[in-house]
Amino acid sequence: MHLVSVGVVLTGCGSHPTQPVAEKPKPVEYFHVDPATAGAITGRIEFHGAKVKPRKIDTNSDAGCPQTVYEDTVVTGKNGGLANAFVYIQSGLEGKRFEPPHEAVVLDQHGCTFVPRVIGVQAGQMLGVKNSDNVSHNIHPMPTNNREWNQQQAPGTPDLEHKFPRADVMIPVKCNVHSWMRAYIGVLEHPYFAVTSANGEFSFANVPPGDYTVAAWHEKLGELKQQVHLSASGKATVNFTYP
Repeated sequence: MHLVSVGVVLTGCGSHPTQPVAEKPKPVEYFHVDPATAGAITGRIEFHGAKVKPRKIDTNSDAGCPQTVYEDTVVTGKNGGLANAFVYIQSGLEGKRFEPPHEAVVLDQHGCTFVPRVIGVQAGQMLGVKNSDNVSHNIHPMPTNNREWNQQQAPGTPDLEHKFPRADVMIPVKCNVHSWMRAYIGVLEHPYFAVTSANGEFSFANVPPGDYTVAAWHEKLGELKQQVHLSASGKATVNFTYP
């Protein structure tokens, strides 16, 4: 009996419980626009108010910056076209997941200002931050739907790289060293966004047909919205006017 009981014990010690097999993560399924039915949305934004003069900023506190920097928040071109407005499809693409572009969007620090002042990136797309000045900067984006971060960037150092994983419209950006420096980043889950040109124009290409809400955002003038229907292989026009 003693030998038998030992054998049972040895057999029990040598057994191994079955380990659960980890499932491989499923590949992300991105939405692909059908080129046979894709259309386009174009438009223009105008500002019909009194001309806003650029604000002169004294930069004597930092000898490495230009003696005078101008902050031009309301920039207009031909026939009142409004530049630096962020335009995007706000709703109508729910349930569709778009692959982020592989190329980075670059935000430069030049002449102790952010260039360009307004940019857009897709969630998951790389943002590159460049310092073209001979002074140090400290970039500090302040998102509401992503993690806040700030980082010093000395002159001559490599570009900083960062990704925003979630949509966030709009993210204000400041420099902790130079209080007058401002920029704005629009982060979208899809590629249908644009910053208006010097004449206030914008366009979205390769848009699937559907009913959309298109929004225009400006740092001083606020937000405007319009509904638009885009038929298969069609073209739609959306114009905005800030009074």
